[in-house]
Amino acid sequence: MRYIISFLLASVAMPAAAELPRVVTDIPPVQALVAQVMGDLGTPVLLLEKGADEHDFALRPSQMRDISKADLVVWIGPELTPWLERALEGSPAPALALLDAEGTQTRAFAEGEAEEEGEDHDHGHDHGNIDPHAWMDPANAEVWLDLIAARLGELDPAEAATYAANAAAAKARVQAMDAKIASQMKPLADQRFVTFHAAYGYFAAHYGLTGAASLALGDAAAPGAARLSALSAEMKAGAYACAFPEIQHDPAVLTQIMADSPTRLGGTLDPVGSSLDFGAGAYEDLMRRIATTLQACLQP
Repeated sequence: MRYIISFLLASVAMPAAAELPRVVTDIPPVQALVAQVMGDLGTPVLLLEKGADEHDFALRPSQMRDISKADLVVWIGPELTPWLERALEGSPAPALALLDAEGTQTRAFAEGEAEEEGEDHDHGHDHGNIDPHAWMDPANAEVWLDLIAARLGELDPAEAATYAANAAAAKARVQAMDAKIASQMKPLADQRFVTFHAAYGYFAAHYGLTGAASLALGDAAAPGAARLSALSAEMKAGAYACAFPEIQHDPAVLTQIMADSPTRLGGTLDPVGSSLDFGAGAYEDLMRRIATTLQACLQP
């Protein structure tokens, strides 16, 4: 009995362990960056499920509960995931919108990449002409790692130094990845190509690639007949070396407009990494895979 009493007294005397921040993220590259900053201290929740479309996703009730209980929601912003914007409107969870964060470098969609005036794609949102695919620029990933570490440090001051150190190590890995991809892309600078949707503007600009055309618009909405006809004519005229389908979308339309053209069909791209293994390495994995897929078809 005295051993039980001693154990109980010791338990009462022990200070309560600090609760780690509960973090929810929208897409795999964001979850990966947060996971790197958190390290062994915790695992952020990822909302976008494997194979899902980041522009159009329906949250499950369990995911809504995750959001309501979160100490922090880290997301790109409503320009990319309007379904999360709606969920956050009714939630007390604080949010860090990376696209609007200080230091983030943004770009506008090129002409013809964004939703055109007068078109109705029934998304129920209008966030202007800003291209939300900003994780495709590694410079933004570096900025975000520091921002995430700072916010986590505010929520969990006892581990602030750990978050900062993890962010520094992650930035070094991103820089190494960036240098390797830059070397891969350098010989491809003059090669023009077509992608399924306008998600690669940051990647092309960062690595000095000739601007890519896209079949679908920036929100992956279905293209109109005029756009398809124009791209088909350009392909037949030899304007593009390669065309790349995407994992979340049927490639039938792309292969159809490529018919009777010299444009080569490249490998399948996955701009958000929804087909990859989720976790701390997912950001670098998706960037390397995009680079390797482009190189395999575009290499002169």
